[in-house]
Amino acid sequence: MIDTGVKPKTKTRLADRLFPRFTSIGGLIIIAILVNILIILLLEAWPAISHFGSSFFGTSIWNAVTDVYGALPAISGTLLTSLLALLIAVPVSIGAAIFLVEIAPSWIREPASFIIEILAAIPSVIIGLWGIFVLVPFVRAPIEGWLGSLFGFTPFFKGPQIGYGFLAAGIILAIMIIPIITAISRDIIKAVPAHQREAMLALGATRWETIRRAVLPYGRSGLVGGVILGLGRALGETMAVTMVIGNAFKISPSLFYPGSTIASWMASQFGEASGLSLSALIELGLILFVITLAVNIIARLLVWKLAGGEARA
Repeated sequence: MIDTGVKPKTKTRLADRLFPRFTSIGGLIIIAILVNILIILLLEAWPAISHFGSSFFGTSIWNAVTDVYGALPAISGTLLTSLLALLIAVPVSIGAAIFLVEIAPSWIREPASFIIEILAAIPSVIIGLWGIFVLVPFVRAPIEGWLGSLFGFTPFFKGPQIGYGFLAAGIILAIMIIPIITAISRDIIKAVPAHQREAMLALGATRWETIRRAVLPYGRSGLVGGVILGLGRALGETMAVTMVIGNAFKISPSLFYPGSTIASWMASQFGEASGLSLSALIELGLILFVITLAVNIIARLLVWKLAGGEARA
């Protein structure tokens, strides 16, 4: 009998019936994990939620002796360090991505791209150790000294210049998210069709005008998505921030003062927590979960909106 290589129809039909079921199970498992995390956090945090109510968000005290807890310093520290990290990382990352795709010669492009991907894989505790021995002394002098001498009249650059604080945490977060945003932005810019560039160059545009008016607008939605992925990493980063932020539970407008984020405060307090204190820490985790989820939802809606605008254009 000649083997035609054609599988029996019964096996093919069985595979066609099983394949969508298996893929559906995979999708449902992911959703179930997300819902399970949310339910567990709610159950464990419920004693603190019922005890403190909405005052938990406006209280700046964390006292295990009197069982008075509030989340405001941790929330404000999380938002401040993440915003500072984005302000530093986004221009550097997009600039590096443009250089790698549009300007760099081929003998630089591949090694530099490999190094960027390696940086993204470095464990956060290693970056934290580097932050203690290298970044903190450098922030203390000359960065804080220079900023204090020039902008010390503002509340943002007043206070003791000790190196540990919001400024060091923001810088180390920027260092951690730069490889992520750069790698994604590089792939987005590389995916822009060649005819976009050729059309602008044919009209007499310079290289900078071609990048600004043709390349970046075309990949705008992807670039925004990359920035949001970096923001998600910054919001939840724990070890490196814990090692350089100083872990002081207070609100200060100065970038020089020690502070805390939600993740760093949970890491530093969790080992000794029990009872209502433990429940309050889990409520902090629930707040971080909701913030991260909200950021990703907003980012997805923004990407869809930008992609829709590009499609109509």
